[in-house]
Amino acid sequence: MKVSFTQKEYARLLELTHLGLWVAGARPDDPATMPERYGELAQKVFGLAETFGCADLVEVDVNGEFYPNEKITEDGPAREKLDQFVEDAFWGELVARLGERDLRAEQGAEVTKLGDEFSDEEKEKLEALEDAYWREF
Repeated sequence: MKVSFTQKEYARLLELTHLGLWVAGARPDDPATMPERYGELAQKVFGLAETFGCADLVEVDVNGEFYPNEKITEDGPAREKLDQFVEDAFWGELVARLGERDLRAEQGAEVTKLGDEFSDEEKEKLEALEDAYWREF
């Protein structure tokens, strides 16, 4: 199979690779966090950066491993998307946890444990509690 990219498209592929790795647990400043499942593929993508005219977006460490540089990780659109993702995840998780906490406090031991299915009544009450937090935040 042959695939062709423009320089702009390849730069975006590098951004997508960085974003995907970050969500999967990898951190650019800590090579040990690279998920095994994606490491080889990421090296291929980052390793072809020079071929596609994007060498300025990738660096090589002392072990010969490629990684995105600050133009991707700190300065570009990928950073903005990542910051928005982290913020959205934070607020969503906070609202969900506060809602479940309040539901348990209101209904005591009768409330289904986290991870189990809520009854229709519990779901309705939980949605109301979460809505109140979304309005507050």
